[in-house]
Amino acid sequence: MVSNETAVAEKLLQVKAVQLNVNEPYTWASGWKSPIYCDNRKVLSYPYVRDFIKSELCSVIFEKFPEAESIAGVATAGIPWGAMAADQLKLPYMYVRPKPKEHGLGNQIEGAYTKGQKVLVVEDLISTGKSSLQVCDVLKNAGVEVVGMVSIFNYGFPLAVEAFEKAGVPFVSLTNYGALIQLAIQKEIIAIEDQQKLMEWRENPAEWGK
Repeated sequence: MVSNETAVAEKLLQVKAVQLNVNEPYTWASGWKSPIYCDNRKVLSYPYVRDFIKSELCSVIFEKFPEAESIAGVATAGIPWGAMAADQLKLPYMYVRPKPKEHGLGNQIEGAYTKGQKVLVVEDLISTGKSSLQVCDVLKNAGVEVVGMVSIFNYGFPLAVEAFEKAGVPFVSLTNYGALIQLAIQKEIIAIEDQQKLMEWRENPAEWGK
């Protein structure tokens, strides 16, 4: 494993970027009930943790995707992480909007790129993979080659793994749901008897809690 999954999970818990609550689940924009809420933007407010995450991102990009000629951040939460990684690795940088601007030049990709350029996408987290892969499609349609994606966190949904495999986009996450739950149990943040409920959610998040 390139990144230290447990160390990254510990940092996310430390700054409360990840919240866990089995008894009072959170509601996602999709309407899903979830025992976990992840907001990696909180990490930006903690310089030492931010630097640690940036270093882990750069290590993974350098080791797993050495062919990358440019970095693309996913708007909005992936923008700062992509920019920091590109700066550290001295690579060109761009970011991708969810949809084209409705004014000005109408850009969806902000930044310079060339046809055939090998681009690595930086995302803050991967859930179902749908929005992340839409960004990859935008880049591919613009004529660049997407070599892969790196995210800070990954829920580990089976449908996301299948979606990335189908799209032919390799991805690496610094940490994931399984590693975080194991650490939370060790630290007694959650009770061990709640572990089964937490793992059941990952297998069928749309129906969990109904």
